[in-house]
Amino acid sequence: MRKLKSLLLAAAALGAMTAASYAQEVTLRLHQMLPPQATIPAKALTPWREKVMADSGGRIQIDQFDAMALGGTPPQLVDQVNDNVVDLIWTVIGYTPGRFPSTETFELPFFMTTGEATSKAFHEYCEKRCVDEFAGMKVIAWHAHGPGLIHSKNPVNKLEDMKGLKIRGGSRVINQMLEALGATPVGMPVPAVSEALSKGVIDATTIPWEVTPSLRVSELVKNHTGFSGSHGLYTQTFVFAMSQASYDKLPDDLKAVIDANSGIETAAMFGRVMDEGDAGGLKIAQDLGNNIITLDEAETQRWKDAAAPLIDAWIAEMSAKGLDAEAMVTEAQELITKHTPEM
Repeated sequence: MRKLKSLLLAAAALGAMTAASYAQEVTLRLHQMLPPQATIPAKALTPWREKVMADSGGRIQIDQFDAMALGGTPPQLVDQVNDNVVDLIWTVIGYTPGRFPSTETFELPFFMTTGEATSKAFHEYCEKRCVDEFAGMKVIAWHAHGPGLIHSKNPVNKLEDMKGLKIRGGSRVINQMLEALGATPVGMPVPAVSEALSKGVIDATTIPWEVTPSLRVSELVKNHTGFSGSHGLYTQTFVFAMSQASYDKLPDDLKAVIDANSGIETAAMFGRVMDEGDAGGLKIAQDLGNNIITLDEAETQRWKDAAAPLIDAWIAEMSAKGLDAEAMVTEAQELITKHTPEM
């Protein structure tokens, strides 16, 4: 009887341990740079984390920290997740210049179409080309925003209006493009744009429509210049990623929840949300009576011609570093065409 009792107690203890293991609960911290009302935190990150928490049966809790609430600067987010300081980050890839060279292909001028199509293309491209550069991260989605355009204090009606214009750029490649177009680029993370415009540090900024409401850009400047055709001037690229160490600690069933909410469809959702945000940002500027400029096809072609040497220079630079840059550019263009409906 004593032996049977011991066996029963041991079995009960093992069962309790198994149940405890199965019911393991995890709290993850998500850190990002934008205010909570901005498009991505409000319309993409919040729905994503709510779905993950629901799919996990409440066993995953994700606390979202907006506007760099946990400290540091936007360019430090990559190190925060790599060093396991936080569990999840969303950030602009170009804020760490030179660190992810394979991603720069998608920042080249007049490549991108819509945010959703370009995000699908970018995620598919990165799964093939960029994984090694993101070692230490479990990437949930690589994505892009909608067509980039110019928001300026004075009208930009032609290429010559860019000469000497102090204009904010969000990455190394975008700044090189602005310089090729005759402007004086000023690099800074997007949260700094409002103050820089109001204090005259910059005359203009390159951002998509969707981020203008949270930065009050349409109140600070009255001119907005876009381009004819299906390709936007540029796009910025983003990564939504989890610390690989945080992911590896999860039990297999919770890893499966993260996996099910990762990949090209998640990237497409982020891009689609940004496209929808573009419509809202444009409407605000229109309601304010701002000057909405769309350059005609001939003028747009002048900008394309002026920016084209940057593509050749980028291919030469990346080829010198051992990357198959020409093939990367071709692949990016083909993937964008593939994912853009009726292009």
